[in-house]
Amino acid sequence: MSSRKESIGQTGGGSGRLYVITAPSGAGKTSLVKALMERQPRLRFSISFTTRKPRATEIDGRDYHFVARDVFDRMVARGEFLEHARVYDNAYGTSLALVEQALRAGDLLLLEIDWQGARQVRARLPAAHSIFILPPSRAALEQRLKGRSTDSDAVIARRLEEAAQDIGHWNEFEYVVINDRFDAAVEDLLAIVGGRGDRLKAARPEVQALARELLAS
Repeated sequence: MSSRKESIGQTGGGSGRLYVITAPSGAGKTSLVKALMERQPRLRFSISFTTRKPRATEIDGRDYHFVARDVFDRMVARGEFLEHARVYDNAYGTSLALVEQALRAGDLLLLEIDWQGARQVRARLPAAHSIFILPPSRAALEQRLKGRSTDSDAVIARRLEEAAQDIGHWNEFEYVVINDRFDAAVEDLLAIVGGRGDRLKAARPEVQALARELLAS
């Protein structure tokens, strides 16, 4: 397994590229990713394995690879996942072999996962490109979270706290996109996927200043 990991990390798995996108709740990631996929037809989602039951409209191999819990656990034990996590009572994971195969075929793959999953991907596949999406201000984040539903102030406060915990990991990522103006943020994502993302590196001063504001109590 170590030689395989080393090979992938050094070569990027072939001519394809893997992009990992992470964001706190309220940053607008879902809408941005949808627009990105529409604008860049070569980009496709990596299909995850999961232990949950398929919904009525879902097809095995198209939406997810649905497997039993014991099968999933054996895959974990054999180190077959690029990343994996448990969400409530279900487990989800990204197959290392399938990602490697897609990269060698020249595909552009996209993973929407949290920062813990992104950390796993970087450890197993250093050639992957990681993108963190930030809201433009704490006020905008709070407004977006409040605008989602009629949740109580306590629930909103908890979501803000969880978002702050996620935001605290922004500097682990290669790129940061600030979702201030939606169209501009989509263009930034397209620039990164198109290999023109140098101006969007995470370490730029405006991102550091924004992160301090977002994390201020």
